[in-house]
Amino acid sequence: MARQRIGFSLDSNLLLKTPSVPLIIEVPPPAESAAPRPSFRQVYDAYMSDPTHDWSPRTRLAYETTRRLALAVFGDETPIHSINRARCRAFIETLRWLPRNASKRFPDMSPVDVAERAKANGLTDLISAANINTYVNKLCGVLNWAIKEELIDRNPAAGLKVPDPTQRRDKREPFTTQQLQAIFSAPLYVGCQDDGHGYARPGSNRPRNARFWIPLISLFAGLRLNEACQLDVADIRMVEGVACFTITAMATTPDTDKRLKTASSERLIPIHPELLALGFMEFVAQRAKAGETKLFAEVSLGATGYRSATFSAWFARFCAKAGASSRKTCFHSFRHVFRDALREARVDRDIALALGGWSRPSGAGGSASVSDAYGSGYKIGTLLEAISRVRYPDLDLAILHLVKS
Repeated sequence: MARQRIGFSLDSNLLLKTPSVPLIIEVPPPAESAAPRPSFRQVYDAYMSDPTHDWSPRTRLAYETTRRLALAVFGDETPIHSINRARCRAFIETLRWLPRNASKRFPDMSPVDVAERAKANGLTDLISAANINTYVNKLCGVLNWAIKEELIDRNPAAGLKVPDPTQRRDKREPFTTQQLQAIFSAPLYVGCQDDGHGYARPGSNRPRNARFWIPLISLFAGLRLNEACQLDVADIRMVEGVACFTITAMATTPDTDKRLKTASSERLIPIHPELLALGFMEFVAQRAKAGETKLFAEVSLGATGYRSATFSAWFARFCAKAGASSRKTCFHSFRHVFRDALREARVDRDIALALGGWSRPSGAGGSASVSDAYGSGYKIGTLLEAISRVRYPDLDLAILHLVKS
């Protein structure tokens, strides 16, 4: 009975004399101890250590950089639930006034103090809008994860970004013919002291290694820098009697570092006749005979886990010494040159996209259709005919054939 269940004694006579009336006693529920609210640092650390993330080293580095900035602005011990829209806007305002390489230039100052000084002094050498939006995007990733883990109810940074005054097509430009001529008539290509520190000084050596071939491969095959740098010797193969680059994340060794930007990046590209004429297949045979797995083993991995990082830094120095630098060109400009050459050659747009590994547009403004998912792609002969039409008539590469070793 209810009274007995809560410890009261009962009079049996009372039970006999008293009408049977249900006795209702309200027992308050035990007080629940409030769960501690996790701090921003705890949430970010849990996000970073989530084993379901399959991040490349570059992506992880981006999240680490965002983590350092966000913790400095929001505060380590700030409860995650107290981060609201206004604080997210304050985070963006700090980023808007953050100078480039702020952590190196002002190692003893917090990002907030650095931004305040930069704003007060009217500094203009600030991080780009694209970088700001990347940081905000990474912060949103953390907050969206927190929603899924039922740590917060909404993402206070959702939809926040800064306008980017630089149009996408204006961020990088193709090399001019003058720049290309300066690159391919530099001592590295026509005769230098060595392939090390003496690559920019005239000499009698004509090394044909990664520094020689990778720019030419991108010019005549449109490979992204990392696609070229990470090539295995086995990625150069004969397909239906045609020598091809096989762009794939698959490798002959289990400890591969190969990665592709998108699914459409995986492709076969017939090797351009100009590369064959310059002796590229002989170079591949030499690497195979030497027992090499990587085609360009001398290109080491960078801190981000990509071989392209180290080569890109070297190529910037090379262009400066060759007199081929400009503000809006970099190694990626070779892909712009290649795309323009495909246009000039009147190569069918779909074939051009297949050769370059460019994604087909989708959505209302694009032209992707269900039919794009059907079939197995273009025949190698069709791709070979298309890429063979790529020409650079104003670029004189005769010297490379004259000094062919």
